[in-house]
Amino acid sequence: MVATLTEALGEPPLLVANAAGARDWRPDLRVVADVRPGLGSLGGIYTAVVEAPAPVVAIAWDMPFVSAPLVRALADGLAMHDAMLPESGGRRGVEPLCAAYGPACRDAIAASLDAGDLRAIGFHPRISLGILPLSVIRGLGDPELLFFNVNTADELARADGLWRRHASSR
Repeated sequence: MVATLTEALGEPPLLVANAAGARDWRPDLRVVADVRPGLGSLGGIYTAVVEAPAPVVAIAWDMPFVSAPLVRALADGLAMHDAMLPESGGRRGVEPLCAAYGPACRDAIAASLDAGDLRAIGFHPRISLGILPLSVIRGLGDPELLFFNVNTADELARADGLWRRHASSR
């Protein structure tokens, strides 16, 4: 993931993590804790928008197959929108933890957090939102693989198999 983001954006990513030992995970990265702790994923996105020196492409740590072309496409969407999210077949229809967020998102997210709305998509009505269509994403890779999320031991085993199959097909 670090190599993908560095390749796509030209600099190492910021790691937003609250674990006590997070600085030891990747000593080569700048690590910051949530500026407003205990507010879930939206709090993490907010922290990235506040702490990053430029617009942010936020990728969940447990999405191992996000590609540099997808990251670049999301970042490019910020030229016309405050945020750019990829369309997906997921329950929300978009992937807010694999998305680009510009500076205008800061106040919009803060307003949602202040109102107690912790949904990662709750602030979208307050901003200009772009959606990267699935038709474009399919040209960048298999959406099922790009947005694969590892939360359980079974998913980790599946990710390992997908990684091996993906690496051998290059």
